[in-house]
Amino acid sequence: MSDLLLLGLIGGLSLLLLLTLLAFAGYSGLLAEVTVSAGSPPIRNVTLAYKFHRGPYSETGRLFTESCSVCPRLRSVAIYYDNPHLVSPEKCRCAVGSILSEGVESPSPELIQLYQKFGFKVFSFPAPSHVVTATFPYTSALSIWLATRRVHPALDAYIKERKLCAHPRLEIYQQDQIYFMCPLARQGDFYVPEVKETERKSRGPAEASDTHMDGTGADTMSDTSSVSLEVGPGSRETSAATLSPGVSSGRGWDDGDNRSEHSYSESGTSGSSFEELDLEGEGPLGEPRLSPEAELMGAPKWPRELSTPEKGEE
Repeated sequence: MSDLLLLGLIGGLSLLLLLTLLAFAGYSGLLAEVTVSAGSPPIRNVTLAYKFHRGPYSETGRLFTESCSVCPRLRSVAIYYDNPHLVSPEKCRCAVGSILSEGVESPSPELIQLYQKFGFKVFSFPAPSHVVTATFPYTSALSIWLATRRVHPALDAYIKERKLCAHPRLEIYQQDQIYFMCPLARQGDFYVPEVKETERKSRGPAEASDTHMDGTGADTMSDTSSVSLEVGPGSRETSAATLSPGVSSGRGWDDGDNRSEHSYSESGTSGSSFEELDLEGEGPLGEPRLSPEAELMGAPKWPRELSTPEKGEE
């Protein structure tokens, strides 16, 4: 009798544990609907402090932790430039950091100097008119793991189906949501100087003066979008800007890197612009947007491992 009671107790506890795990997974977004659409960007005219990383995306967790440790109250952001389905992990490039300011607000000189002290650089990018975007719940560390395996395949399928030129890929961690954004215009303004330098080397001296045009007719790698950012009140530019903290950006990159082999700019086959889309309705800021499209479950999974610090980590 005692043995049956013990077995029943073990079975009950196991069932309770299983239900708890399922409830936690559901709370973290396991059953959340993934809707991909084209419309207005979730962020506009952003200045961020970042560190450049070249290597497996699974190793970016330390950069998230480092940026959050400098100022935990700021939103975390990551910009991924290479498609890990096509690029070896050692050659994947990204920028990870914190959003210092958004909109007309300028970051304080003290905040900029604080991040520079820890080796971060400062970069600004404007708001594109249209983006491919999606959101996912950010309620636990498990949310990040689930998002990489549910949202990225849906974005890949949406962009490929419509043959869009949407790159690079951004992740913004804001309160209880993860925002995913792929610009459909002004893509070159989202490329940090380290990536532009890599592209210059890959094209070689013979092509250094050639203009690389994206599917919308915009100069995706133009140097005219980058200007220096001086530390001081009211100094923020709406175009892409960079400020060196006195640390060399050379990382010994492989000169064989090539945009046509690596970049998300090649993910959209023919590179159609957003002007060719059949836009319906309006986006959250009065911009036209596409009808929402549900997640496509048959798409390949994004291979990046859990890399962002837990929400609220200081």
